[in-house]
Amino acid sequence: MTGVPASAAGGHHRPAPAVRTAGLWNIANVLTMVRLLLVPAFVMLLMHGDGYDPAWRSFAWAAFAIAMITDLFDGHLARQYNLVTDFGKIADPIADKAIMGAALICLSVLDDLSWWVTGVILFRELGITLMRFWVIKHGVIPASRGGKLKTLAQGTAVGMYVLALTGPLASFRWWVMAVAVALTVVTGLDYVRQAVVLRRAGLAEARAVQAEQRARTAAEAHGDAPAGSAGAAGRSGTVADDGNSVR
Repeated sequence: MTGVPASAAGGHHRPAPAVRTAGLWNIANVLTMVRLLLVPAFVMLLMHGDGYDPAWRSFAWAAFAIAMITDLFDGHLARQYNLVTDFGKIADPIADKAIMGAALICLSVLDDLSWWVTGVILFRELGITLMRFWVIKHGVIPASRGGKLKTLAQGTAVGMYVLALTGPLASFRWWVMAVAVALTVVTGLDYVRQAVVLRRAGLAEARAVQAEQRARTAAEAHGDAPAGSAGAAGRSGTVADDGNSVR
């Protein structure tokens, strides 16, 4: 025995395992579809009758809670078990915005929540979504801890407003919503900062690549090998900016 692996000794090569492609009907996508279907169900439950029946609002809260819980699991399952699909990439953020937007608008229609609160949250959510598309070719803005806290605060506050609470809990939910709005604004500004920095870095990198390509084209037109190429590697010394060898 030589101790040399079969692959290095010219033995048989094992084919690389095929990468499994996730199908449309996987658990992550099913949870996203459930969340989408819960949006109209939630609206009907919340707006049933005059919209103030405690029992129906409890049913609406249950639908909202299930939707928020599925939001916690579908993305995690997709990443952990390689179930990421194009459908999930598009449908998941739509489902997130749909359930939250529907809840905010319905609460404002019922005069339970000020319209300016709904406007601030929806403006932030839609604006950040559009901004991500604006910088997507330069990179991805990762979800921050503040963004996760914002989502938790929004879900908790909206859920408390959906319920027909009275007394101290009704007062407490106002403070929870105030925290949610503050986190919404702060994290939104932070995402804007990240997007601007990411886009500037991407544009600078693109300009650098273009400048390098122009320099290489110009050097080849003059019959000189570009700096860092294989032709320059065989020369003694280092290559100066003008292409001449220096020792």
